[in-house]
Amino acid sequence: MSHQHINATSGAVEYYTPLEIIESARSVLGRIDLDPFSSEAANLRVKADRFYTIKEDGLKQEWVGRFWMNHPFGKGMNRPCIEKVELEHRMGRAVEGMCITYAATSEKWFRPLLNRPQCYLTPRTNYFLPDGTLKTGVTKGSVVTYFGRNVSKFAHEFSSHGIVKVNFQPNNET
Repeated sequence: MSHQHINATSGAVEYYTPLEIIESARSVLGRIDLDPFSSEAANLRVKADRFYTIKEDGLKQEWVGRFWMNHPFGKGMNRPCIEKVELEHRMGRAVEGMCITYAATSEKWFRPLLNRPQCYLTPRTNYFLPDGTLKTGVTKGSVVTYFGRNVSKFAHEFSSHGIVKVNFQPNNET
């Protein structure tokens, strides 16, 4: 497999997180106030109090409260989405939350996430398509990254989903 294939994107951006992962996130967070990159169909799964659609552009909005971010998987969205989640958490508006991304540990956009508690999901996560079918044959692993202070609850809840790493840089926490 070539490196071009590994880093390629299909252009599709709507992949929905399996419910068991969202339920674990809700268990840690208590509830989800915001899903910043969503749709009405996706929010049927996430059940966030508020969500931003592609038209509202979550990159241009303030994020307030507890969030769940399944970032758009389209090429060019990785870096802006991670910069936005880091900014909103650092500013104290996004008080606690999680994002699910590909586990692209060698990519520059992913590096800020390495300083946070994470769960490397195993086995490889298959996402759901908007029509409800399961997209199998995913070529990359996924990771859930936690932003917040309840690290032990995150580690406990997500340990059933994969390998949890909690060694992070406390000076990055607000």
